Amino acid sequence: MRVDDPDHVREQYADETRLATRTAVWQPSADGRDPVSEALAAVERALPGGTADVLEVGCGTGAMAERIAALPGVRLVAVDFTPRFVELTAGRGIDARQADIQYLPFGDGSFDVVYAGWMLYHVPDLDRGLAEIRRVLRPGGTLVAVTNGDEHLADLREAAGAPRAPLPFSSENGAASLASRFTDVRRQDLETRAVFADHAGAQAYLDTFGEGLEGRLPHFDGSREYAGHVGIFEAR
Repeated sequence: MRVDDPDHVREQYADETRLATRTAVWQPSADGRDPVSEALAAVERALPGGTADVLEVGCGTGAMAERIAALPGVRLVAVDFTPRFVELTAGRGIDARQADIQYLPFGDGSFDVVYAGWMLYHVPDLDRGLAEIRRVLRPGGTLVAVTNGDEHLADLREAAGAPRAPLPFSSENGAASLASRFTDVRRQDLETRAVFADHAGAQAYLDTFGEGLEGRLPHFDGSREYAGHVGIFEAR
């Protein structure tokens, strides 16, 4: 199933259960860098000083929104397609609204920064989504986008017999997509780690994707670690 299939995405993110299973296994890179913290630092670098308007698209449970909102001078709006995620984010005291990134309900030039974490590969019409982000950004504004690389968890997926399929927006191809709307695109790469206490935990992780991989991971004893690959883009 494609990651940008709307029906599949809607099922995957109907509630927070699957997302919680996935996020729980991730550890920082060998040099101690955490993608979320690095992305937050990128957002902070992009702030113009004084009061800044920031939009998070695809806010999920609101964990990142809460951290962005705590930055000095930030006025944050967070949107997500899923009502449950809007509810969870609003419960953290965030201005959270239901919206589709392809049809953002904001005027031109409304924001200084837009943050999109691990969500652009879900957008059915990526170019339209990027055009909307560009439209709502002020001149000189910045998009901070986080995504995975094509080799992200490749060993785990191959062990379970999953076919290789490049993401619509990945570390490798993201710059080309962004270049159609932004003139200055920079990328930071991080090698993260997914740590599973046992085989059951690794299989449970795969099960969350609904790709027919249930029960297909060969058994292994003890804990196991698999490499993750993350790219953080800053586009202006």
